[in-house]
Amino acid sequence: MKEIESIYLVWRTGKGQRRHKVGIIEKNDVNGFSFRYLVTEEDVKKIGFIPYTEFPELSKKYTENVLGIFGQRLTKSERSDIQKYYDFWEINPEYKENKYYLLAHTQGLLATDNFEFLADYLPANNLSFISEICGLSQYKTPADILKEDDDLRWEKEPNNEYDANAVKVFKGDAFLGYIKIVHSSVFCKDGGNGLKIKVKRAEKNGYLNRVFIKIYNP
Repeated sequence: MKEIESIYLVWRTGKGQRRHKVGIIEKNDVNGFSFRYLVTEEDVKKIGFIPYTEFPELSKKYTENVLGIFGQRLTKSERSDIQKYYDFWEINPEYKENKYYLLAHTQGLLATDNFEFLADYLPANNLSFISEICGLSQYKTPADILKEDDDLRWEKEPNNEYDANAVKVFKGDAFLGYIKIVHSSVFCKDGGNGLKIKVKRAEKNGYLNRVFIKIYNP
């Protein structure tokens, strides 16, 4: 798990809206984790952010039961279809009981809110994780342009006004969208230039609706 530097709590007002880094989970020591917000009261008013229910104070650094609380978002291991879940997110069996690893690699996604948990990865040897192309709803890309296992190419966009580490994704010359904020930073670190992207799953509805991708260091 040395490839996970930290995990950011990311929030947006709804689908198709810009993501904001609002908090961060950090390792304190061998077994400890802390959570703190990265936004101020002024930021909250500006973007309409509502703090996570169990962590209501913006100025406090939380050190107790951080992974226990956020880990409630993870799919229960008792489910009959849990292996399909592990297979989709390509979970290393060695870490399937590790909440920090699972939160990073599955993003803690729920249909009931607009929070995501996005890991700040390091481009270590054999790095591999699942992400998603964002911005698809803006660009109305035809559905037939992609299929599973297609190789994609990427380009940095350092002058992007929202993300200094912005990375654009293409199929050939066709622009698809962007790598998610936070996940994009791994491409800009030492050793990140060799990273590859492959289509994991493309959900279609006339246009590309949702595209999951595998980012890996070959």
